Amino acid sequence: AAASRFAVSSKLSSIAARPSPNSQSSARTGEGWRTLGWDASGVVRAVGPGVTSFRPGDEVFYAGSIARDGTNSELHLVDERIVGAKPKSLDWAESAALPLTAITAWEALFDRLDVRKAVPGAANALVMIGGVGGVGSIATQLARQLTDLAVIATASRRETQDWARGMGAHHVVDHSQPLSHQIEELGIGAPAFVFSTTHTDRHFGDIVELIAPQGRFALIDDPATLDAMPFKRKSVSLYWELMFSRPIFNTADIGEQGRLLAEVERLVDAGQLRTTLTERLSPIDAANLKRAHAMIESAATRCKVVLEGWG
Repeated sequence: AAASRFAVSSKLSSIAARPSPNSQSSARTGEGWRTLGWDASGVVRAVGPGVTSFRPGDEVFYAGSIARDGTNSELHLVDERIVGAKPKSLDWAESAALPLTAITAWEALFDRLDVRKAVPGAANALVMIGGVGGVGSIATQLARQLTDLAVIATASRRETQDWARGMGAHHVVDHSQPLSHQIEELGIGAPAFVFSTTHTDRHFGDIVELIAPQGRFALIDDPATLDAMPFKRKSVSLYWELMFSRPIFNTADIGEQGRLLAEVERLVDAGQLRTTLTERLSPIDAANLKRAHAMIESAATRCKVVLEGWG
């Protein structure tokens, strides 16, 4: 293995619910098919001469990079800077469900929206659109555990509303109905922050209306078009989050992903953060890969599907 990378023997890999269309298309380079799969947990088998953080035998978890082959294979090469030690209190599947969504949620909240910095005059509140997805469920937990924000999650069915409350949401509103009026009725004022993980185009008008002047808005999905002009009147800041940006471009702060995974491990083992695993499929083979992707594409699967065990 090259310096700064190590070979990992994969115990399992997970597939994120509702993956970005851009992420899917990037799995092919034009030179042939690429191996899919992003999240994984596994055991370090070998390290390159430049590796300092891990050694053979270490149990790790990570989300990898879409710039290289993915985790639906028994061995991977991974940059040590984007890897964390596997939480001791979770099994392999529960751990593999976490990295991609945890990194995405963390970067969106703390690197993009900077939720610890108040918006003058705004309600110290976060509207979490898509509150029961993998990213939304982790973001809700992080906001509840690490900030004093009032968390307003969106969910449309009784069981998903209960899930959002279980993740720590203070309020839950129905995203099948107009959002701005429901949030106004909460009586807490215009929220400082909005984080949208899905159907941003459907909710965009409501977002413009409900967010506070000088508020901050982040999204991770891929609307066909996004006209930011309506934000101008309120001087709203817009941020797009893609957790693969640091690995793709080998940014100067790429090591932040390893550090935040270490913090995720600490929060999990302290009982402050829960895995969002909801479905397990075994073994990792072509049939179960097809089944997992079909579940995701149905848009009815909540949070994370994990494939585990090699036949």
